[in-house]
Amino acid sequence: MGQVLFQSKQKTTKRPFVLVTVMLAMFMAAIEATIVATAMPAIVAELGDFSLYSWVFSSYLLMNAVTVLIYGKLSDLFGRKPILTIGIILFLIGSILCGLATSMEWLIFARFVQGFGAGAVMPIATTIVGDIYTKEERASIQGYLSSVWGISAIMGPAIGGLLVEFVSWRFVFWINVPLGILAIIGLYLFLHENIEKKKPQIDYIGAILLTIAVTAFMFVLVEGGVRWTWLSFPILFLIGISIISIIAFVIYERKIDEPMMPFELWSERSILIANLTSLTTGVILIGLSSFLPTFVQGVMEQKAIIAGLTLTTMSIGWPIASMISGKAILTIGFRTTSLIGGLSLVVGTTIFIFLSSENSPIMAAAGSFLIGIGMGLTLTAFIVSIQSTVSWNKRGVATATNMFMRNVGSTIGAALLGGILNSKIMQYFSDHGVKDNLNLDSTTTLLDQSKRSDLSEEARNLLQNGLEFALHHVFIFIFGFAIISFLLILFLPKSKRADT
Repeated sequence: MGQVLFQSKQKTTKRPFVLVTVMLAMFMAAIEATIVATAMPAIVAELGDFSLYSWVFSSYLLMNAVTVLIYGKLSDLFGRKPILTIGIILFLIGSILCGLATSMEWLIFARFVQGFGAGAVMPIATTIVGDIYTKEERASIQGYLSSVWGISAIMGPAIGGLLVEFVSWRFVFWINVPLGILAIIGLYLFLHENIEKKKPQIDYIGAILLTIAVTAFMFVLVEGGVRWTWLSFPILFLIGISIISIIAFVIYERKIDEPMMPFELWSERSILIANLTSLTTGVILIGLSSFLPTFVQGVMEQKAIIAGLTLTTMSIGWPIASMISGKAILTIGFRTTSLIGGLSLVVGTTIFIFLSSENSPIMAAAGSFLIGIGMGLTLTAFIVSIQSTVSWNKRGVATATNMFMRNVGSTIGAALLGGILNSKIMQYFSDHGVKDNLNLDSTTTLLDQSKRSDLSEEARNLLQNGLEFALHHVFIFIFGFAIISFLLILFLPKSKRADT
C-alpha cells in the first residue's frame, strides 16, 4: 500500500494555501449543482425531449457514483494531487462538451464525461483536509469547506439566472474552465507529497460489476411504467441483471486483497449508519435540486432567477449548519448533532408536501433552507466521524465510500423521482382525457415564458395541473426518505471513541 507523507508541513505543504485550493476545486463542483439546476428548464425548453430530463442528472450522478470509490482507492495508492488533477481535467472536458450540446442526447453523453471527472473532486478534496489537519482542527475546517456551498449557493443561481436570461445557458458549463485551471495550478504550487511507491492493485472487475448493477437499476427506475410496463420482459431482465451484478460485486469484493469497497469498514456501526443515511439523504438532495426549479417556474410561473433563489436557501443553510456541526460534535456528540439534522430534514420536506401553485416562492425557500440545515448538520458529522475512525491508508477510500453512498442515493433518486414524475404526468393526462396534441414533451412549454403565453388557457391549466400533480407525488417520496433518514440516525451509537 502506498503511503503519502506530508513532511515539514510549514516548509513544503502550505496548509492555508492548500485549503484555499481545495475550496476552489469544491466550489467548481458545488456551483455546478446549483447553476445547472437553475438552467435546466431553459435547457430542456430549447433542446426538447422532456422525457430525458432526469437523464441529464442521472448520467452525471451515475459516473460520479461508480468512479468515486476508484478515485478514493487510487489516491491512497498514488497520492491525492495527481488523481485530483486527472479528475479536474476530465470534469473540464465534460463541461466544454456540455456547453456545445445541440441535443439532449449529446448533453447526456457530455454529462457522463463530466461525472467521470467529478468523482475525484469532492472525496479527494475532503480527504486532503483529513490528511493535513488533526481531528480537532478538522471539525472547524469542515465548516470552512461547507462555506463553499453557501458562496456557490448565492452566486450559482444568481449567475445561472442572469446567464440564462441575458446570455446563454451554455455558459453555465463553460464557467467551470477558469476555476478548474486555477485549482490545478494551486495544487502543484502548494501541495507536496512524498509517495512510497508500491505496485498498485486496481479493482477493475469490481468497478465494472458495480457500474452494470447501478446502470441496470437506473434504467428500471427511469423507464419502468413509462416506456415499458413494470412486469414486461425488459424490466424484469434489467432487474435480474442488477441483482446478479450486485451479488457478484459483494462476493468478489470480499475475496480480493485490495477491494474498491473494503466491507470491513462497515463493521463499525457508526460508519454503517453514516453510509446508509448518506444514501437516503442523497435522494432528498437530488430531488430538491432537480425538481424545485421546475415547480417554481412551471407551476408558480416565476422567472428562472426566482427559481434559483428558492434553491439558494438550501445551500445557505448548509454551511451555516456545517459550521455549527463542526463545534457541536465536540460538545454534544455525533449522534445528537445528527438527530437535530435529521429532524430538520423531516420538517423541511413536510413543507414541500403542502406546496401549491397559490403559495409564495418564500414558502419553497423556507423548506429548502431547513433541508440545507439538516444536510449540514448530518453530513459534516458523518465525515468527521469517519475520518477520525480510520487510519491514513484507509481514509481516502473510507471518505469516498461515504460520498459514494450519497452519490448512489442521488443517482437512484434522480432516476426514481424522474420516473415518478413522467408516469404521474401521463396518468393525469390519461385520467383527464388529454387531446392528442398534448403529450409529455408538451410540459416543456411551461418552462418557457413566451411559449407558455401562446398556450390556450385550457391547455395551460391542464399542463400546469398535471405537472403540479406529478411533482406533489415526487415531494411525498422525498418526505418518505427524510423519515427513513431520521430513523436510521436513531441507531447511531450513543457514545463513540474517535481516535486522532
